[in-house]
Amino acid sequence: MKLEQSFDVDAPVDTVWRALIDIERVAPCLPGAQILGNDGEGNYEGTFAVKIGPASASYRGKLRMEEVDESAHRAVMQANGTDKRGQGGAKATIVSVVTEHESGARVVVDTDYAITGRLARFGRGGMIEDVSKRLLGDFATCLQDTLGADQGATTGPAGDAGQEPAAPPRAREVAATAPQTGSAQATG
Repeated sequence: MKLEQSFDVDAPVDTVWRALIDIERVAPCLPGAQILGNDGEGNYEGTFAVKIGPASASYRGKLRMEEVDESAHRAVMQANGTDKRGQGGAKATIVSVVTEHESGARVVVDTDYAITGRLARFGRGGMIEDVSKRLLGDFATCLQDTLGADQGATTGPAGDAGQEPAAPPRAREVAATAPQTGSAQATG
């Protein structure tokens, strides 16, 4: 199955690109993901837990940075995992491209994935797409907040010494039930 999604981030393209290829930095932004280690050569071990409808799965697996094209701001990752209870598996090829968009960056994520086991039956009704959209929206919000906090720490508060720095802009998930507020947008 394939998913094509995008989200906007209110930060420079190079800043967003650097964050996205720093797997250990951005993994905490994906709900349910945890990096357990890496070999320093683009191979990561980790876990990922997800709930789709009444079923849940917890995967343990590997992620490999297959291609990192600095000039095109394009990264290709291969991920595969096995359910910890032995009830299926998942694998995916994830292509991310960062481009300029309005006052920041747009991240386009194309995912080609296969799921076996208990969660596979939820792909037909669109539940996997719905959960994926929510997860990407949460990821976009966290990335926006992280980059905003990093910029605040780098530049420090503006104006008088007694003023608080502005809060980082929030991202938004575009879904039928989500409000349209904030400065980053996830689209499916």
